[in-house]
Amino acid sequence: MAANERLTISLPSDLAATVRDAVADGGYASTGDVVRDALRDWSARRAAQAQAFAALKADIEIGLADIAAGRVVDFDIDRIIARGRQGLKRRSA
Repeated sequence: MAANERLTISLPSDLAATVRDAVADGGYASTGDVVRDALRDWSARRAAQAQAFAALKADIEIGLADIAAGRVVDFDIDRIIARGRQGLKRRSA
């Protein structure tokens, strides 16, 4: 386990109260535990966002490669609307 480093942070009053309440309610042993848990969640969320962004970039690259190779169809809004309406009819039937 990595060594702990002491940091001093400032929080708005409402967030500070939330942290203190989490400790007072018994959910956490200390305010540091609350902050560590919040930072772990934040870090996991950022990692998930980075993965989603990488997947999106990969999809865009595939699309650009398809365009470059001529694997495209003409955009026909009327055809798209008609297909959507047919799908709705099937679902509601």
